[in-house]
Amino acid sequence: VQLQASGGGLVQAGGSLRLSCAASGRTLSSYSMGWFRQAPGKEREFVAVVSTSGGSSYYADSVKGRFTISRDNAKNTVYLQMNDLKPEDTAVYYCAKYKDGTYYYKSSYEYWGQGTLVTVSS
Repeated sequence: VQLQASGGGLVQAGGSLRLSCAASGRTLSSYSMGWFRQAPGKEREFVAVVSTSGGSSYYADSVKGRFTISRDNAKNTVYLQMNDLKPEDTAVYYCAKYKDGTYYYKSSYEYWGQGTLVTVSS
């Protein structure tokens, strides 16, 4: 499966962006999907994960209440709605398919997309 993340850009603090992760080569409906991010000089960190149906989701404490992960299985796409963005949200955002293990470990995911850059100015 190939994952293509898009929707990043430059936004002022307090603004919003919606990221998309489109898949090709395999349907995503059978898999939980996650978003991670990596800021310059830092480790890639968990942001959010959504279940196969979209009925369950989990978030990093740093984004809880501001970000919403969702999916449209008919479009084979996963989304990350980001509101009230802060400068510390600046990072390259990656989507990935969950395989097994603890959901907030990056080793539990495979088929990483190429990432989309989000820059939040103060």
